Amino acid sequence: MTGAARYFVGALLMIVLAVAIAVPLAAYLLQDSLIFLPRPHSAAEHRGIAERHPQVGDVFLDAPDGARLHAWHVKAAAGAPLVLYFGGNAEDVSWLLDELPRRDTGAAWLLVDYRGYGASDGRPSERSLTQDASLWYDYAAKSNPHLYAAGRSLGSGVAVQLAAERRLVGVVLITPFDSLVAVGARHYPFLPVGLLLRHRFASLDLAPRMGAPLLCIVGTEDDIIPPAHARRLYEAWAGPKQWVALVAGHNTIDEHPDYWAKMRAFLSAR
Repeated sequence: MTGAARYFVGALLMIVLAVAIAVPLAAYLLQDSLIFLPRPHSAAEHRGIAERHPQVGDVFLDAPDGARLHAWHVKAAAGAPLVLYFGGNAEDVSWLLDELPRRDTGAAWLLVDYRGYGASDGRPSERSLTQDASLWYDYAAKSNPHLYAAGRSLGSGVAVQLAAERRLVGVVLITPFDSLVAVGARHYPFLPVGLLLRHRFASLDLAPRMGAPLLCIVGTEDDIIPPAHARRLYEAWAGPKQWVALVAGHNTIDEHPDYWAKMRAFLSAR
């Protein structure tokens, strides 16, 4: 091999090595912005939403670390159960303020703004979201003992961890996953996701100790969290469970005509 050839091979190897280090490093440093996509409201936006929905409770809690947390309380008749709702990673839960009154779910709803979302302070992380979920549970349990958790997409990980720590009448998981590591490895097979990911949301590890009834709603056309991830979680769930597969995608599942009917039947059966 000539000197020029050795130089070319050496330079090529250096480029490959640099890319092999830079790409995982960038993924590690940027993972918060890839996983969490906050939708904060300005004071004017929040005020406008509250004014358009005067019948909805505008609830704030102070977390132990000083963060101010927010949720919308969609009320129902006396004696109705209450659903703690945890949305997807880019979801502005205030859309449900218009949707829920049309659906007659037979339940009140507490729509939680994650940290950095809506009117909640702070920055989101797995730890903060799951700790805040327990705060919301403890707040809600003071006035309603019949509590459900509902989690959509990323929120399924929050709902499962809450179910592992608090007593729930039932759990609704919408387009859920077994673990964020497994989903990440599917989408980024060239990265050592298991080593890089800080926010793991390992729901599958908790499922075998779950006693609460489960309603698992999946979209057969979901290419963001394919149903196989939900199926692994569902099969490991120890409590009573119901599997509902709807012909829908990840972001369109609530548009399916059976979506709200299945939800209402589950909430009214207990």
